[in-house]
Amino acid sequence: MARILSIDYGKKRTGLAVTDTLQIIANGLTTVDTKELMDYLKQYVSREDVERIVIGEPKQPSGEPSENLARVKQFVARWKKEMPQIPIEFYDERFTSVLAHRAMLDGGLKKKARQNKALVDEISATIILQDYLESRR
Repeated sequence: MARILSIDYGKKRTGLAVTDTLQIIANGLTTVDTKELMDYLKQYVSREDVERIVIGEPKQPSGEPSENLARVKQFVARWKKEMPQIPIEFYDERFTSVLAHRAMLDGGLKKKARQNKALVDEISATIILQDYLESRR
């Protein structure tokens, strides 16, 4: 089986997570500068077998689109044009940042580590991917 990769797309930084080859567990991969995201992903999919990409769909708690949605849609359109062989789909990302902070607290991370926004983005991408995997079961 191939991996599934998830993206927590941000204006400055983007968190990434990926499944194992059996698509059982989601693991944080890294956080990259958003301006370098396309190049990073192209290199990654050239080395690893990736079946699909799941990207967080930013929404307000009310379900209304967030201000970041336009940027996410631009990235998705570019991906579909440049890499049509690997499908990309949206997945609701509401509350993932809150859940990421909760996971960091529960994991016993010190305050300084919890303020690491790159780590929060990577954990958020992992939560998006784990939720996506559970929704398919």
